[in-house]
Amino acid sequence: MSHAPSPVAADALPANALSGLAHGVDRGLGAVVETIAAGLVLAEIIVLFAGVVSRYVFHQPLVWSDELASIMFLWLSMLGAVVALRRGEHMRMTALVNHVQPHTRALLDTVAITASLAFLVLVLFPAGEYAYEETFIVTPALEISNGWRASAIPVGMGLMIIVALLRLLRISSFQQIALALAGTAAVVLAFWLAQPLLAPLGKVNLVIFFVLVVAANVFSGVPIAFSFALATFGYLALTTQTPLLVMVGRLDEGMSHLILLAVPLFIFLGALIEMTGMAKAMIQFLASLLGHVRGGLSYVLIGAMYLVSGISGSKIADMAAIAPVLFPEMKKRGAKPGDLVALLSATGAQTETIPPSIVLITIGSVTGVSIAALFTGGLLPAVVLGAALCAVVWWRYRGEDLSGVTRYGKREIGKLLLIALPAIVLPFVIRAAVVEGVATATEVSTIGIVYSVLAGLLLYRRFAWRRLMPMLVETASLTGAIIFIVGCATAMAWGLTQSGFSQDLAGIMGSLPGGAYGFLAVSIVAFIVLGSVLEGIPAIVLFGPLLFPIAKAAGVHEVHYAMVVIFAMGIGLFAPPFGVGYYGACAVSKVDPDDGIPHIWAYFGALLVGLIVVAAIPWFSTGFLKN
Repeated sequence: MSHAPSPVAADALPANALSGLAHGVDRGLGAVVETIAAGLVLAEIIVLFAGVVSRYVFHQPLVWSDELASIMFLWLSMLGAVVALRRGEHMRMTALVNHVQPHTRALLDTVAITASLAFLVLVLFPAGEYAYEETFIVTPALEISNGWRASAIPVGMGLMIIVALLRLLRISSFQQIALALAGTAAVVLAFWLAQPLLAPLGKVNLVIFFVLVVAANVFSGVPIAFSFALATFGYLALTTQTPLLVMVGRLDEGMSHLILLAVPLFIFLGALIEMTGMAKAMIQFLASLLGHVRGGLSYVLIGAMYLVSGISGSKIADMAAIAPVLFPEMKKRGAKPGDLVALLSATGAQTETIPPSIVLITIGSVTGVSIAALFTGGLLPAVVLGAALCAVVWWRYRGEDLSGVTRYGKREIGKLLLIALPAIVLPFVIRAAVVEGVATATEVSTIGIVYSVLAGLLLYRRFAWRRLMPMLVETASLTGAIIFIVGCATAMAWGLTQSGFSQDLAGIMGSLPGGAYGFLAVSIVAFIVLGSVLEGIPAIVLFGPLLFPIAKAAGVHEVHYAMVVIFAMGIGLFAPPFGVGYYGACAVSKVDPDDGIPHIWAYFGALLVGLIVVAAIPWFSTGFLKN
């Protein structure tokens, strides 16, 4: 997955007379929120690791640890969403926005903020009402009011309102603010006045709100989470009798799955692996093995992404750990920058199923599919797609000149293996522990964090303490962006289910010709499109609960189906011109996006062939599952 920051620089020249004041207030508020959010990430790690030690070392589980972690997690998610909004790091589609005139782009960026602001203002009262209702519920372990947990939602919404207003004043002129606010208010008022006309339309409202409203918001650059939230709020408020605090309840439900506790932990673990030099050690060892063969460093790139992928929770972070190490040497050997970024993008799509992928954890949380089964099923399909990419690499580099390439001796390779071994072991231990049922994904992530800290301090002697705070803040921001999308998409999926859409969809998909393979073919096309427009996690959270039961009824194993849709979604996410993952790869590689496009199609053709093979042969996904 990737997130697209706003193209407007936060430190640009003052846009209006209040810009300087807004910058000052924003810095102060931002410092406070970021410090609390970073502290919550650290507290989560400590509490969950204490629970692991108590359970596995002293055999006396801390009955309150998961409950306390769950309370802190909702606060972390909401404050992280505040940080992400302040930084412009909520996931959004910018492919179209980036190609308009600068003044139009600036106005659309302002509209993206005012549209988000409209939802936050509209939902603030229902959020407060929901938190008040939760005060009457007492938690089972800590025996405190659940209002302490639920109040994170209205507090987070209120802070996001303040941050959004400050962001408007920081980046936009008074004229842009006035136009955007007037336009947003006019649209909201028009829908409100149209309520008598909308009510009799029945299921046509699904098209109006969940297709037209969502599409208009997404393509104009409104963050995806807020696009979902606005459509859901409008549909429920204007066409149903559903109390709006129910929507807040569904948002809370989506953000509070215990499985999702693993998300911030794996994001932080990925940052640690890069910071301590563990990722670099793995790559140097692979390069010593394959660097002397034609296209060898391209094979190393594919293998390194396989090893590192999935741990950080961010494909951009995975790429950032690998590209700076490999690309300079690859360019020395004559590789074209466009080909490098094309292959990097393709490996991003290829490695989406490799555990402990955040996408796998999300699928497990919203569909109920076993995380251990998903972790087991994800390894071999990625090998199939990796082999397809290797075939393209072999063809392209079959004539590479290796006259100036150094070949490592066995002793040097052995030395590099010894250095890399602690790093290489970690991903496999994480995957094995979850697959074998030794520990949950959340538990093993805390163990991985402690292991990485000790390895950095004692083995690699590389631990930049000054980077710790920025890493914790980045973890909070990315967690907030991911989990807020999960919450908004869960509320939207609930609205679709209540409308009867899921039954209609089941009927249509069930009547497709070709049985299971016809269903898979349609799903592949649908998720490639959804992946390019909505990005991975929103598409999965929105359509996973609807389509997985249909897949099971059609005779498709749920783990097999998960692998197929994740790959399809990944191909859409990293394929130009819409896939934001591709532009993230270009940013990490410092390569012009136009340079990569001529080189990318052969790699994505290979990925499609690999995907068809995986879809046609379920054994690749299910062959190693325990019966």
